[in-house]
Amino acid sequence: MFRKIVTVIIVVPLALIIIAFAVANRQAVTLSFDPFSAASPAYAATLPLFILIFVLVILGVIIGGVASWLRQAKWRRTAHRLDADVRALHQELEALRRRQAAETGRPASYPVIPPPAA
Repeated sequence: MFRKIVTVIIVVPLALIIIAFAVANRQAVTLSFDPFSAASPAYAATLPLFILIFVLVILGVIIGGVASWLRQAKWRRTAHRLDADVRALHQELEALRRRQAAETGRPASYPVIPPPAA
């Protein structure tokens, strides 16, 4: 239910704004990748302005996401290492509990905490 409300409140007006932007910017623009010849560029494309803007916004989001993902590599590596440490400690604790139970002849009186799920 909450997801439907969010969709109606945010996505529908955003879609209307995008559609209005596209309709208002239909004029064709020439995109040239040749900085030396403005009269007859080696490669030029003529397309509506709104398509150019949408493509640039999408590229910006992708580049920003990749940059953010690369900056977080250190934290992902640390989390992975700490997760491995926790798993090793859980295994060691279980081994100590089994050894204690074998030495005393009775099970441990404290609850067994399962290791975190992978």
